[in-house]
Amino acid sequence: MIEAENISVAFGEAEALRRVSLSLRPGERLGLVGESGSGKSMLGLALMGMLPEAAQMTGRLAIDGHDLSRATDNEWRDMRARKVAMIFQEPMMALNPLRRVGDTVMEPLRLHLGLSKSDARRRALELFEETGIQEPEEKLRQYPHELSGGQRQRVLIALALACDPGILIADEPTTALDAHVALRITDLLTRLARDRGMVLVFISHDLAAVARTVETVAVMYGGEIVEKGPVAQVLSDPRHPYTKGLLHARPTITGGELRKRLPMIPGNVPALADLPHGCRFSGRCSVELPQCAEVRPALLGIGGLRACACHHVPEVVE
Repeated sequence: MIEAENISVAFGEAEALRRVSLSLRPGERLGLVGESGSGKSMLGLALMGMLPEAAQMTGRLAIDGHDLSRATDNEWRDMRARKVAMIFQEPMMALNPLRRVGDTVMEPLRLHLGLSKSDARRRALELFEETGIQEPEEKLRQYPHELSGGQRQRVLIALALACDPGILIADEPTTALDAHVALRITDLLTRLARDRGMVLVFISHDLAAVARTVETVAVMYGGEIVEKGPVAQVLSDPRHPYTKGLLHARPTITGGELRKRLPMIPGNVPALADLPHGCRFSGRCSVELPQCAEVRPALLGIGGLRACACHHVPEVVE
């Protein structure tokens, strides 16, 4: 369904993505994790054909067999109408505050599927019910500010599902939601992806949410994938120093740990125009080797379905 080979995105001399490759089939669920600025949302925008005008993309991107590496705006518009959809991070920003949410969901049904107003309304009700929106008849007539954060997020999910896409990209869908509502949203996305046979790309800082939602996780840093594999294996036995740092920085609530300071990854994510020439984690890594600053480690298989880009981790030839 998605074939991305060596996707790079640059803004002049600054590289936001560098040689990212993915292959996802119907029903697969992939999580993208990493700090802010690691390239997660930029990769999501590249898969949607929604990169900023100043961005220059190289590499090959194919969706459902269609090569979109040099696609026009019209070709991408058709693709987004039927094949790929995105749930954006902040529903209050993504929904038009001057339109009833029912009209917002009905619009693509009428525009892209050619449904009549009555059929579009009937389908919108079905989508609201499928996404667990209570009292769907009433909610169709309401404006975004009249809904809770969880309800608005469900409306965005219904909107994304309107044209029955094969690929759903969820960009931080649980941001600003309380833990209970976030759990319901991740469970909903998992169920929808499984029942519909969709590809789900789940972008999040929340490692617990990623563990619940996806089968495979890709850890991103500096616009690259530095570790990838089955989510349970990566989170229980991380190999890349950056992945280890992310996991160690998670807060715990066990008795003796409450008063301890959280471990931190030293330094900050460097600016795009000031990334190291070799490993992009160079300068922040606690186990850095002399060659790390100059030689870029390749993402190589380390056994099973796992891969890692680190000079410390040897490749496994199977």
